[in-house]
Amino acid sequence: MPLSVNSPERFMQEALKQAHIAFEEGEVPVGAVVVADNRVIARAHNQVELLNDPTAHAEILAITSAAEALGSKYLEGCAMYVTLEPCVMCAGALNWAQIDAVYYGARDEKRGFSLLEKSIFHPKTRVSSGIMGEQCGNLLHEFFKNLREE
Repeated sequence: MPLSVNSPERFMQEALKQAHIAFEEGEVPVGAVVVADNRVIARAHNQVELLNDPTAHAEILAITSAAEALGSKYLEGCAMYVTLEPCVMCAGALNWAQIDAVYYGARDEKRGFSLLEKSIFHPKTRVSSGIMGEQCGNLLHEFFKNLREE
Protein backbone atom coordinates (compact mmCIF):
# COMPACT_ATOMS: atom_id res chain seq x y z
CA MET A 1 0.00 0.00 0.00
CA PRO A 2 1.54 3.36 -1.01
CA LEU A 3 2.07 5.99 1.65
CA SER A 4 -0.21 9.02 1.67
CA VAL A 5 1.61 12.14 0.49
CA ASN A 6 1.22 13.84 3.87
CA SER A 7 1.13 10.88 6.26
CA PRO A 8 3.38 10.67 9.31
CA GLU A 9 4.85 7.48 7.81
CA ARG A 10 5.88 9.30 4.64
CA PHE A 11 7.72 11.97 6.59
CA MET A 12 9.28 9.36 8.88
CA GLN A 13 10.48 7.57 5.73
CA GLU A 14 12.31 10.81 4.84
CA ALA A 15 13.90 10.84 8.31
CA LEU A 16 14.90 7.18 7.83
CA LYS A 17 16.69 8.12 4.60
CA GLN A 18 18.77 10.54 6.66
CA ALA A 19 19.44 7.83 9.26
CA HIS A 20 20.73 5.55 6.49
CA ILE A 21 23.14 8.28 5.39
CA ALA A 22 24.42 8.52 8.98
CA PHE A 23 24.79 4.72 9.08
CA GLU A 24 26.89 4.74 5.90
CA GLU A 25 29.06 7.53 7.33
CA GLY A 26 29.74 5.61 10.56
CA GLU A 27 27.52 7.87 12.66
CA VAL A 28 24.84 6.62 15.04
CA PRO A 29 21.98 6.26 12.53
CA VAL A 30 19.53 8.95 13.56
CA GLY A 31 17.77 11.11 11.00
CA ALA A 32 15.37 14.03 11.32
CA VAL A 33 13.24 16.18 9.08
CA VAL A 34 11.26 19.32 9.82
CA VAL A 35 7.95 19.75 8.02
CA ALA A 36 6.01 22.98 7.47
CA ASP A 37 2.84 23.22 5.39
CA ASN A 38 3.18 19.53 4.49
CA ARG A 39 6.62 19.91 2.94
CA VAL A 40 10.07 19.09 4.24
CA ILE A 41 11.99 22.30 4.93
CA ALA A 42 15.01 20.75 6.69
CA ARG A 43 16.81 17.41 6.67
CA ALA A 44 19.64 16.27 8.92
CA HIS A 45 21.40 13.24 10.34
CA ASN A 46 23.83 12.76 13.18
CA GLN A 47 27.25 14.29 12.49
CA VAL A 48 28.85 13.95 15.91
CA GLU A 49 31.90 12.07 14.60
CA LEU A 50 32.34 14.15 11.45
CA LEU A 51 32.18 17.47 13.28
CA ASN A 52 33.80 16.18 16.48
CA ASP A 53 30.89 17.85 18.27
CA PRO A 54 28.76 16.11 20.90
CA THR A 55 25.87 18.47 20.13
CA ALA A 56 25.72 17.62 16.40
CA HIS A 57 22.62 15.46 16.81
CA ALA A 58 20.20 15.17 13.89
CA GLU A 59 17.55 17.16 15.78
CA ILE A 60 19.86 20.08 16.58
CA LEU A 61 21.12 20.28 12.99
CA ALA A 62 17.55 20.08 11.64
CA ILE A 63 16.38 22.85 14.01
CA THR A 64 19.20 25.12 12.83
CA SER A 65 18.45 24.41 9.17
CA ALA A 66 14.69 24.92 9.60
CA ALA A 67 15.17 28.17 11.52
CA GLU A 68 17.36 29.47 8.72
CA ALA A 69 14.81 28.39 6.09
CA LEU A 70 12.03 30.18 7.96
CA GLY A 71 14.08 33.19 9.04
CA SER A 72 12.88 32.67 12.61
CA LYS A 73 14.18 31.09 15.79
CA TYR A 74 10.70 29.69 16.42
CA LEU A 75 9.38 26.68 14.54
CA GLU A 76 5.72 27.42 15.09
CA GLY A 77 3.57 25.57 12.59
CA CYS A 78 6.28 22.93 12.14
CA ALA A 79 6.63 19.26 13.03
CA MET A 80 9.80 17.22 13.48
CA TYR A 81 10.01 13.58 12.48
CA VAL A 82 12.99 11.84 14.05
CA THR A 83 13.93 8.17 13.98
CA LEU A 84 14.95 7.96 17.65
CA GLU A 85 13.35 9.47 20.74
CA PRO A 86 15.08 12.81 21.37
CA CYS A 87 17.56 13.00 24.24
CA VAL A 88 17.12 15.61 26.95
CA MET A 89 19.40 18.07 25.12
CA CYS A 90 17.42 17.81 21.89
CA ALA A 91 14.04 17.92 23.66
CA GLY A 92 15.19 21.10 25.40
CA ALA A 93 16.21 22.65 22.07
CA LEU A 94 12.85 21.69 20.59
CA ASN A 95 11.20 23.38 23.58
CA TRP A 96 13.10 26.62 22.93
CA ALA A 97 12.17 26.40 19.23
CA GLN A 98 8.49 26.10 20.23
CA ILE A 99 7.87 23.40 17.63
CA ASP A 100 4.25 22.29 17.27
CA ALA A 101 4.77 18.53 17.10
CA VAL A 102 7.44 15.84 17.47
CA TYR A 103 7.00 12.37 15.99
CA TYR A 104 9.61 9.75 16.77
CA GLY A 105 10.17 6.15 15.77
CA ALA A 106 12.21 4.07 18.20
CA ARG A 107 12.30 4.65 21.92
CA ASP A 108 15.64 5.46 23.58
CA GLU A 109 15.52 3.58 26.85
CA LYS A 110 18.94 4.84 27.99
CA ARG A 111 18.96 8.56 27.13
CA GLY A 112 15.49 9.52 25.90
CA PHE A 113 13.56 12.48 27.26
CA SER A 114 10.79 10.18 28.50
CA LEU A 115 13.07 9.03 31.32
CA LEU A 116 12.28 12.33 33.02
CA GLU A 117 9.25 12.48 35.28
CA LYS A 118 8.06 15.76 33.78
CA SER A 119 7.95 16.63 30.07
CA ILE A 120 10.51 19.21 29.03
CA PHE A 121 8.76 20.03 25.77
CA HIS A 122 6.94 23.31 25.28
CA PRO A 123 3.40 22.96 26.69
CA LYS A 124 1.83 23.28 23.21
CA THR A 125 4.06 20.61 21.61
CA ARG A 126 2.29 17.38 20.68
CA VAL A 127 4.43 14.25 20.95
CA SER A 128 3.73 10.95 19.17
CA SER A 129 5.88 7.84 19.36
CA GLY A 130 6.29 4.53 17.59
CA ILE A 131 5.91 5.74 14.00
CA MET A 132 7.78 3.12 11.98
CA GLY A 133 9.42 2.23 15.28
CA GLU A 134 10.43 -1.26 14.21
CA GLN A 135 12.29 -0.06 11.10
CA CYS A 136 13.96 2.76 13.04
CA GLY A 137 14.97 0.41 15.86
CA ASN A 138 16.26 -2.28 13.50
CA LEU A 139 18.67 0.16 11.86
CA LEU A 140 20.05 1.16 15.26
CA HIS A 141 20.39 -2.48 16.35
CA GLU A 142 22.24 -3.34 13.13
CA PHE A 143 24.61 -0.40 13.59
CA PHE A 144 25.54 -1.32 17.19
CA LYS A 145 25.77 -5.03 16.31
CA ASN A 146 28.28 -4.15 13.57
CA LEU A 147 30.27 -2.02 16.04
CA ARG A 148 30.47 -4.89 18.55
CA GLU A 149 31.67 -7.27 15.82
CA GLU A 150 34.50 -4.97 14.71
